[in-house]
Amino acid sequence: MRIGQMLKRSVVLSLPPTSPLSLKANTSPCRVSILFANKVPKVGSQLRALRCAARRRVIRYDEEEDGDEGYGHNEDIAILELYSQSAKGEALLVHAVVDEEEVEVLIFKGFSSCLSGRTSPDPSRSVLPAGAVIKSIDRIKGPFDPSNTEYIQEGLTWEAFKTTLLTS
Repeated sequence: MRIGQMLKRSVVLSLPPTSPLSLKANTSPCRVSILFANKVPKVGSQLRALRCAARRRVIRYDEEEDGDEGYGHNEDIAILELYSQSAKGEALLVHAVVDEEEVEVLIFKGFSSCLSGRTSPDPSRSVLPAGAVIKSIDRIKGPFDPSNTEYIQEGLTWEAFKTTLLTS
């Protein structure tokens, strides 16, 4: 927008002596210039084209709080989180194995939470370690209600999920 299309107006501001913003009892009025635009730019159409995507940070700090040096970043969970952002009304229930122990992870709208254990409050830390093996994935209707789970697809392997859903 060019300056020639704007109108310049002046406004006189004076603060009362009891105002918390006034420094002295005798305040002098100050002059503020305000620019008014004749034509407001339309940014709605530009914002509709912009798409934001949340993703866990992969950056790790030098000092680990829990001492889990081998924890690492799980790229498979990051892919599933990214998929769940675009899958409207759908959640993923991931069954995985971590150190010979079965773990369930719920992924909904780009965020994951461990249902069978503790989820780290640190957003840069992956819910599953890098060495975790995904056994199966259940596609369920979201939001997740454990008392009434409605399955879209049940028992997909990680390879089947990648080939059928991520390639289309």
